[in-house]
Amino acid sequence: MCTGGCAKCLGITLIPLAVLCTLANILLFFPGGKVAENNDHITDEVWYFGGILGSGVLMIFPALVFLGLKNNDCCGCCGNESCGKRFAMFSSIIFAAIGVVGAGYCFIVSAVAINKGPKCNDGLQWLYPFTDGNYLSDQNLWSSCVSPVDIVPWHLTLFALLLVMSGIQAVLCGIQVVNGLFGTICGDCRCCGCCGVGQHRSAAEHCCPQQQDTAALRQHHLARIGASVQRRGKSASTSGK
Repeated sequence: MCTGGCAKCLGITLIPLAVLCTLANILLFFPGGKVAENNDHITDEVWYFGGILGSGVLMIFPALVFLGLKNNDCCGCCGNESCGKRFAMFSSIIFAAIGVVGAGYCFIVSAVAINKGPKCNDGLQWLYPFTDGNYLSDQNLWSSCVSPVDIVPWHLTLFALLLVMSGIQAVLCGIQVVNGLFGTICGDCRCCGCCGVGQHRSAAEHCCPQQQDTAALRQHHLARIGASVQRRGKSASTSGK
């Protein structure tokens, strides 16, 4: 697959993941699916906005850049011939790195939140009743949380989803780093081929089909004008005789 096409596929996959991570983080603001009576009753890691900022906002920018790579023409981007496909692929590496950072941030926050457990009321006060993820292997400990109802499965499910989706995002952005390096070094298969191997046409002919078509139309138009002038010249000479 061409490097631009591969980047587009990655961008298409990243967008729904970013939306889902944002929704998961928003749902965590409602412990047990209910509105919290006090913001202090919400788990601290929710306020770090791992799903909203890390895997949400920061992931939208690389996703949009990846989607636009396939549409960049081979002779230049934004009408500037000095800015070509290779530069566009190089810039995608930078955005992919931003995506890795954002996804990594969400992954770490989610892992810490799962290990720490939810903040809940044990019947006397609001606290973190679990330590070192002990509730993960012993479901009987879940009864330590009296309220909100079902806060443990709610907390565990949403943060686990964030952990998995942010991990997938990090992998996809890592793939684009490799894809971007390949595109920077070799170019895109639609643009002069990889490393120029097996290409016998000139770069202008292969890389700039739009310019080639324009030049062909111009030559065709000039040929028609020349033929018309020749016919008129022959008609004038015939009339003179």
